[in-house]
Amino acid sequence: MTRSKRSAPPTSGAFHGGRDGAAPPQIPNPSPPTAHPVTVWIEAARPKTLSAAVAPVAVGTGAAVTATGAVILWRVLAALVVALAVQVAVNYANDYFDGVRGVDSQARVGPRRAVAAGLVPAERMRAAMLAAFGVAGVAGLALAAAVGWELLAVGLACFAAAAAYSGGPRPYASAGLGEVFVFVFFGLVATAGTAYVLVERLTLVAVVAAIPVGMLAVAILVANNLRDLASDAAGGKRTLAVRMGDRPTRLLYAACVLSAFLFLPVIAAVMPEGVSAWPLLALVSLLPALPPMRATLWGASGRDLIPVLVGTSRTHLLFGLTLAASLALA
Repeated sequence: MTRSKRSAPPTSGAFHGGRDGAAPPQIPNPSPPTAHPVTVWIEAARPKTLSAAVAPVAVGTGAAVTATGAVILWRVLAALVVALAVQVAVNYANDYFDGVRGVDSQARVGPRRAVAAGLVPAERMRAAMLAAFGVAGVAGLALAAAVGWELLAVGLACFAAAAAYSGGPRPYASAGLGEVFVFVFFGLVATAGTAYVLVERLTLVAVVAAIPVGMLAVAILVANNLRDLASDAAGGKRTLAVRMGDRPTRLLYAACVLSAFLFLPVIAAVMPEGVSAWPLLALVSLLPALPPMRATLWGASGRDLIPVLVGTSRTHLLFGLTLAASLALA
């Protein structure tokens, strides 16, 4: 597609709107074709990152089965829709905001961004982001009507945090706080929240199990930001990796992965029926975690970190599914 050969948007100037009074650089939108290939939108949704939405819902469901012995299927599916839609919305938002701010360039190592590459006009990406939020909102309203309207406050907080990740006058991804957002919303909130909508109360095992799920989600982001460290720094996006530097970021990645597995004995100790060895079943997902961790610690960089990102996502998904199964079996 010839539009992908457009020159990269400028990376100089203000990154945060209003930081120095200058307007953020704008990407000139190409004349949009009548319809974009479905593959472009699928690519922009970053399907390999969707494990970050599936794993917490699975673990939250397993924790609910542990507490009650059964779950309401439509609520599980609704919670999954919310999680997936929010994840897609975040990916679309990153594509849109980083595109119009001029952060993405031809120097980017990771998958191409649709707006920056000229594959999708910025206004269409913004509309897709809002549509994804809308899908999450509809499913969330159904859950709130069934469980309690307090869920609306949680949902609004999720939407605001997702939009502010790369958007707004001071995106917190550029303040080095992206990892905090991921841990809270794709770990604690998504996992414990799923259990809450199924049993209508918070349980200790759900809250504790949410911690390792969140740590592996953070590891995905750390691997992503390590891969993009040079291009983010050049574009003015001061992620935690940019602020910490290369070697500390690699150590942070390993710490996030290992801490997830170290939490399994804690989960085993807080099971409602007493100490159980079942949660230790999730240790099987340590095997696929070793190659990406070794590559990261041994200095893989650039495109060599793409398999690390993929491997971490697979580890996160396997960890979530095996932990969910072990909680249900217990």
